[in-house]
Amino acid sequence: MNKIFYSRGRAASFATGLFLALTVFSCSKTVDEPTASINNPSTLDENAGTWKPYILASSSEVAVDQPKAATSAEYIAEIAKLKETMASVTPQQRDQINYWGAGAAFRWNEIARELAARYNSPPAVNAEGKYPVPDAANPLADPKFPFANPPYTARALAYLSVAQYDALVSAWNYKFKFNRKAPSKNDASIKAILPVSDLPSYPSEDAVVAAASYTILKAMFPGEIPFLDAKLAEHKNSRLLAGMNVESDIVAGNALGNAVAAKVMARAKTDGMGAANNQAKVPDIIANALKIGITEPWKSQESPARPPMLPTYGGVLTWNFNTATIPTLRPIAPPAIGSPEFEENLNELLTIAKSQTREQARIANYWSDGVGSYTPPGHWHRKAANLAHDNNFSEVRTARTLALVGTAIQDAGICCWDAKYYYYYPRPNQMNSKVKTSVGLPNFPSYTSGHSMFSGAAAEVLSHIFPSEKANIDAMAVEASVSRIYGLIHYRFDCEQGLVTGHKVGNYAVQRAKTDGAE
Repeated sequence: MNKIFYSRGRAASFATGLFLALTVFSCSKTVDEPTASINNPSTLDENAGTWKPYILASSSEVAVDQPKAATSAEYIAEIAKLKETMASVTPQQRDQINYWGAGAAFRWNEIARELAARYNSPPAVNAEGKYPVPDAANPLADPKFPFANPPYTARALAYLSVAQYDALVSAWNYKFKFNRKAPSKNDASIKAILPVSDLPSYPSEDAVVAAASYTILKAMFPGEIPFLDAKLAEHKNSRLLAGMNVESDIVAGNALGNAVAAKVMARAKTDGMGAANNQAKVPDIIANALKIGITEPWKSQESPARPPMLPTYGGVLTWNFNTATIPTLRPIAPPAIGSPEFEENLNELLTIAKSQTREQARIANYWSDGVGSYTPPGHWHRKAANLAHDNNFSEVRTARTLALVGTAIQDAGICCWDAKYYYYYPRPNQMNSKVKTSVGLPNFPSYTSGHSMFSGAAAEVLSHIFPSEKANIDAMAVEASVSRIYGLIHYRFDCEQGLVTGHKVGNYAVQRAKTDGAE
């Protein structure tokens, strides 16, 4: 990473980084996802069954029964049934086949992002002047559960991707152990609708991903079970309609995906997320901030004042390092309020407030990722999924990419929230009412920038996986970071330190990648 990002409070040096960002990265935000082509992996990743899982002790921890031989009466009957199924494929079903043909992990990650955006709505104040907390036991009541804010979305996507990855590592182990050929390779009269490779068909990788994803997402978004039921059925049926799998491939994949996801969810139930909104800790948090020299602790700028969002999320279990590492990654203290460095940074925001350029406004709006969006974690997951798809990654390598990025992003969020509530630093508009944002005001302390930490972590991982894209990815992270300055949400030191720390967090995931057996 260029050394300019390691200095603090120097507008000129950061502007140099921004110039790089604007020269190599430019895009316009759209609500719709682009149409994805059918995935045709460039490699089978035959050894993926030996890759290191996250939750499973090994790829054989969950047992899968040996399939019937291709010469057996049972398999011959399955082939005959498959031919009957394929004989009446409708145009609508063909569209579904092509949709899921873009990739199982790719599509379920897209579905998860859609749900995150749908549920990214903070509770409104009620008649009593209070902000009710969403109820997981009654998810469709007002306010709906969950409030899919950035930390929640980061966690949901991390668990989704880890479940997909571990399940696929296990599936690859059994695929090459049993080596059942695809239906069209056992019966030449079957004309599969999607490309067929030499990847063994049992258990079905699509059924594995569908089942694992369904289990995670119905826990994360319990009000969407009917929607998820429909997607699960559509996905599995598409593999039969396309002639890619026989029924026993699907059944084995479904069972394996369910079993692995159950183990992943066991971790989720004990990771500390249930205690991440402990408002009783806030007085002690404020007292500590005063003790370490924060003379003007952060205050909610809403009326009535909204309780701070997830004040104890910094205690949630991390993925790529232990809890004791979190304080060592905590950024240096922000400038003292009223100091020359503080005034320099605040004055920069006042200047932007008076004369924001059209390009600065574009950047701020593109990266706002506020209410109704899938937040910065979703933004980076989309980038990761698209890169994997564009590079023709196998299903298991795509899942690995998303798991490495997803765990790094959640780790970054945990470290960011640790810093936010350790320093409890006020946002710019609290210190000067002339600093008015047009992209929404987050209801938690300022230092450091969440956008910057999420982006630094994601960029560190993606630059490792896609080294030819490093300049583009790093520039994207710089733009995401500086967008919070242009949106008048953060001081420059929030963003600089957040980006640096995010890269440090992401490096832990990179170290895992170097030793997981996939490189």
